[in-house]
Amino acid sequence: MSPNPPLAAINHSKIKVYQTLIAQFDLLLRAKYPIIYVVTAEEEPVEEILIEVALQSSPSRRILFWDMARGWTDNGADKGSLMAALSRIGQRDKAVQDNDNAIYVLRDLHPILKYPDHDRHIAIIRELKNLARDLKRDRRTIILTSHVLEIPPELTEEITAIDFPLPAIAEISYLIQQKIAPNKLNLSELAWEQLVRACQGLSRTRIQRVLAKAIAEKEQVNDGDIDAVLAEKQQAIRQTGILEFFTVNESLKNVGGLDNLKQWVRIRRDAFTEEAKRYGIPTPKGVLLVGIQGTGKSLSAKTIAHEWRLPLLRLDIGRMFGSYVGESESRMRQMIQLAEATAPCVLWIDEIDKAFGNPNMASDGDSGASRRVFGTLITWMQEKTAPVFIVATANNVQILPAELLRKGRFDEIFFLNLPTESERQEIFKVHLQKLRPSRIREFDLALLARHTKNFSGAEIEQVIIDGIHRAFGRGTVGNREDFTSEDIISAIEETVPLAAIASQQIASLKQWAAESGARTASNDEQLLQELRKFAINLE
Repeated sequence: MSPNPPLAAINHSKIKVYQTLIAQFDLLLRAKYPIIYVVTAEEEPVEEILIEVALQSSPSRRILFWDMARGWTDNGADKGSLMAALSRIGQRDKAVQDNDNAIYVLRDLHPILKYPDHDRHIAIIRELKNLARDLKRDRRTIILTSHVLEIPPELTEEITAIDFPLPAIAEISYLIQQKIAPNKLNLSELAWEQLVRACQGLSRTRIQRVLAKAIAEKEQVNDGDIDAVLAEKQQAIRQTGILEFFTVNESLKNVGGLDNLKQWVRIRRDAFTEEAKRYGIPTPKGVLLVGIQGTGKSLSAKTIAHEWRLPLLRLDIGRMFGSYVGESESRMRQMIQLAEATAPCVLWIDEIDKAFGNPNMASDGDSGASRRVFGTLITWMQEKTAPVFIVATANNVQILPAELLRKGRFDEIFFLNLPTESERQEIFKVHLQKLRPSRIREFDLALLARHTKNFSGAEIEQVIIDGIHRAFGRGTVGNREDFTSEDIISAIEETVPLAAIASQQIASLKQWAAESGARTASNDEQLLQELRKFAINLE
């Protein structure tokens, strides 16, 4: 039989770290919220806080825990039977009858609520509704804890959901100092700050685990462990299945052209610093990058994160949508929580039009999940206070809902056109510099740029690759001539650029850019004249 957890379970220092959460739970209990659903991957810190809430209540409350495997913690009863556990709550057993002051914590009910046996499900739902009505009259509360949110539609009015946050900087500092003895923390002041920030977005369990590994390996934590923490973060984010942690090496030097966009990024390089906040600069919200495939939208997202020295998270919109009711919304909440815990960071939403384009949103085939997820996203984009900078990309922007493009969602919308001739020279130079840095002057960049009119940056990269394959295949082992401009020209002549078959799409995008007032990412005078003509025709 498991003993009831002691009420004085948290020391004074940890109480200060948890004080905001303790106050939040205490308010809900005093307001007589009958059923509270806490979404958390970590039971222990939640239960520590609930124990402290019970202790601080006036008069104090008794707290009881139940799970399917071990039953109630005070007597081991009702193992394997949720209905029996609910019956105990309904009967107000003698142990908690005095003043009806009790908190009942029920662990891991999500499988029962998500995959119910029909007859038993009806009885459980009915009894939870009965209890919700009864508990509003006294000082008893049911707390459900689980790592996922599963609320049957019949209980949406009775249950209040709370996301238990990942640890913030103050708690991370506390965890590190409690886990590691001072004489084993071999860190400079700067490295300490970097270690704490690297831990943002990790659970308390993962933070303790990676620090314990460092102590076991070399009996200290030093600057080298920052990379180990970042690797742990990559793994944790990857396990969500919806976010990916990118290690970026591409700087603005790797981007050919797009001078207006690069200038915009450079001006805001220090916008996330404390100095900028003191100066009164609002935290940048994000940008929407619009253009046909291959014009550098994804590369720009990576270079923004690199230029601002921020972690880059890529959101896989396709994996956001689950097959069960409520699953998509739960994943969106998880994404937001993780992004905010990792902040300041760059959140890259690639091809947002594929998930939230009007044709998809109009369908009811997903029971309205797309609309609900979209609503949650745009509300968060508008109201978020955490320094999460969103870089969204779109190929077919015309199908995006107008609400997404409204002022306040993004700081700026940039239109990425096909590169100009001078930009094509820069793009050739960037890619050839990687392959043949010592021979870059031997390539006729101006000639290559003239031959690739209407080629995108991605297509230019591909003809260079095709050219080097041609040169390699032409020779024999030990007798290969290096590739030249002529090899690339041959590849160009056999390539049909996307623009040749997507001219209508490009024209539509230009018209949209003129209508919406989008900024041009390139310093392209010819494009500006075209957009002015579109604008005049609209008038």
